[in-house]
Amino acid sequence: MSIEVQNLLKQYGEQKAVNDVSFSLGKGEIVGFLGPNGAGKSTTMKMITGYLQPDAGNIKVCGVAVDEDVMQVKKKIGYLPESNPLYYEMYVKEYLKFIAGVHRVQNATSKIQHVIELTGLTIESKKKIGQLSKGYKQRVGLAAALLHDPEVLILDEPTSGLDPNQIIEIRNVIKEQGKNKTVLFSSHILQEVQAICDRVIIINRGEIVADNKVEDLKLNTKSNRISVTFSTKIDIGKLKNLAAANDVHLIHEHSYSISTNDTNELRRQLLEFAVAGQLDIISLQTEGNSLEDIFRNLTTTN
Repeated sequence: MSIEVQNLLKQYGEQKAVNDVSFSLGKGEIVGFLGPNGAGKSTTMKMITGYLQPDAGNIKVCGVAVDEDVMQVKKKIGYLPESNPLYYEMYVKEYLKFIAGVHRVQNATSKIQHVIELTGLTIESKKKIGQLSKGYKQRVGLAAALLHDPEVLILDEPTSGLDPNQIIEIRNVIKEQGKNKTVLFSSHILQEVQAICDRVIIINRGEIVADNKVEDLKLNTKSNRISVTFSTKIDIGKLKNLAAANDVHLIHEHSYSISTNDTNELRRQLLEFAVAGQLDIISLQTEGNSLEDIFRNLTTTN
């Protein structure tokens, strides 16, 4: 396995940021790492790359234990952190030359040119990094992660700040790299994850709540939410008072998403609620098992 994580724990005071997390990734896998803000994604990634020390648990990258030889591990990993720290006064090629020196890359000039072309930086390659847009700064970070041709890529929000056309380009880069590397990446753009990954790991409150292929998650996860749209605005408190409703979220002006343990009973109660209040229901449907629905069902706090 390229990445092996066993019983990982990271604690800040009384809070367990990462709690007994275990998973493994093989070569050629592109795995989406999902979770709400503060769920433990970035903390887990930092521990895998050796930038944070776990309080308990074991991590191996390409068979090398992180706590035994962190420098060897870093040679095997290309890491794009969420914050993407860069030297803004350096020119793009100058910065990549610096990174090549850190990794002792052979034939650095040709490899720098290759990653510049690969990440679509050619037209901006003669500028200072500080002059670039957020999207192009993100590309510089990705180019630096790829420069030493690592076996494993850890990408924390790699498409952050990119426009739709740029997202497609970087998506294709990630898919191409995933043919012979192991890729673990996080994103809040669930459509991107679905387009790139066959498998997703979902973490919530520091614990893994799902680890499966996307299609299997869809088949095995029964939807427990109903979307309802009324012709007028409804007091959300009255919807929360329905016996079969667990929680209610406003989708937009007159539309609500309601979680339940019994969709049939909730539908019946909503119809009775509408009749009693002389309300018109425009639409009433059980939400589908898209990745977005599954993510919300697994990470929404009741």
